[in-house]
Amino acid sequence: MAAIRNEPRLDDLPTEGRDPAGADLDLRPTRELVRLMGEADATVPHAVAAAGEALAGAIDEIAARLARGGRMVYVGAGTSGRLALVDAVECQSTFGLDPGRVVALVAGGADSAATAQEHAEDDAGAGAEEIKAVAVGDRDAVVGISASGRTPYVLGALEAARGAGALTVGVVCVEGSPIGALADREVAVVVGAEVLAGSTRLKAGTAQKLVLNTISTVSMIRLGKTYGNLMVDVVATNDKLRDRVRRIVEVATGASATEVATALDESHGDAKVAIVMLLGGTDAVTARERLAGAGGVVRKALGQ
Repeated sequence: MAAIRNEPRLDDLPTEGRDPAGADLDLRPTRELVRLMGEADATVPHAVAAAGEALAGAIDEIAARLARGGRMVYVGAGTSGRLALVDAVECQSTFGLDPGRVVALVAGGADSAATAQEHAEDDAGAGAEEIKAVAVGDRDAVVGISASGRTPYVLGALEAARGAGALTVGVVCVEGSPIGALADREVAVVVGAEVLAGSTRLKAGTAQKLVLNTISTVSMIRLGKTYGNLMVDVVATNDKLRDRVRRIVEVATGASATEVATALDESHGDAKVAIVMLLGGTDAVTARERLAGAGGVVRKALGQ
């Protein structure tokens, strides 16, 4: 693996900056600290919005890879890795995505203790090896997440992914970073110094969570995993989710409670099939056939 050049000193990064006005932070009353935290957090959505153009461009390319049967592979260390893991796991239940279509590689392993994960972020070779272990190829998109934009584990993974022909995206919280320079697409959400100097689980972590929410949600919308703003591919594995599926079908179709219950029973709880049945005036078998021919997109199956 090629050496990473022009790596910035950690002390010089905005994410490590210290606001002199906070020198007496530990002496302030709790209500004042709550206010300061809230004011700092309120700046994060503006920083994400400023990166909107870059984020949209990255999502379009990610969705195109997913539409061709590829995977989205998140790579991160520490807080970034743990946030990536949450987003990857939730894609399965929220959007009915097959296991393995959205993957999270976390430095040190997802099941390791937090201290072990933090230690593992310095291992660029491990990042590269894990990309090879999951057989990343030219149909996949690899999203590296790093507040500092210089995490060796993520750099190693992105370099290996590029070598395998994958689309590479860097989600960072600084400008001019090694990860941004290496990735095909850079999403730089510059949040500045933290209330607690260097604690990038705060504003930087919040920014990363917002970006990952957007990447996964908008990508799934592009793939037809929704009908309007309804989660029609949600996997109903408990009573709460089964009730949600019922409401989704009711809202989408305007059908009566009895009609919805019958359609869901005949479709074995599949919201998409039930919607096409009710709006298309057809049975479950035909509805499934129409959906299959439309790539699972409800509007196409209904000719809308």
